[in-house]
Amino acid sequence: MDYRKDITEYIELEREVLSKLDVDALNEAMQLIEEAYRNRKKVYIFGNGGSSATASHYQNDFNKGLSETLETKFEFVCLNNDTATLMAIANDMGFEEVFRYQLQGRIREGDLVIALSGSGNSANIMNAVRYAKEQGNKVIGLTGIKGGKLMEEADVSLHVPVNSMQVTEDVHMIFDHLMVSVFYKHLCGLDHMEMY
Repeated sequence: MDYRKDITEYIELEREVLSKLDVDALNEAMQLIEEAYRNRKKVYIFGNGGSSATASHYQNDFNKGLSETLETKFEFVCLNNDTATLMAIANDMGFEEVFRYQLQGRIREGDLVIALSGSGNSANIMNAVRYAKEQGNKVIGLTGIKGGKLMEEADVSLHVPVNSMQVTEDVHMIFDHLMVSVFYKHLCGLDHMEMY
């Protein structure tokens, strides 16, 4: 089987989507992240399925990769990473509470929330987002497809305008690597190629 036509079509779709991204929204999201960093606040991040792995990747890239040469470290907290806690909440309270419960009594003034949801409609994501906003915290929402409720309710929406979960998740990772690379240049004074 010759897959070259399908490979080329996927790459072209990625290019098309990247050309449509909202640079102003990305800039605004980065300003919120930098504000949290400079004020020594936490950034809570979470998602379902593949987005849970993406959220964990963000935590790694900010807390280790970017923070390695910084005296003041980023404080990303991925709510997906504690399997025992996730399972206990899901079992005892319901899956829709796995993220909100972890924010209750912990999120502080000035902390930031980054929520990832391809559809933008996952109940557990929206429960946590609404709780954070009720506490006065800002929310950055990463979405795809039509954006759903998260796109409407987030303070800053990083929307990937494509009806493909694969391309959506690809671009969510590009957001991570783009932001880390730019921050590395401006906070560390080095080109991103010098990171490793």
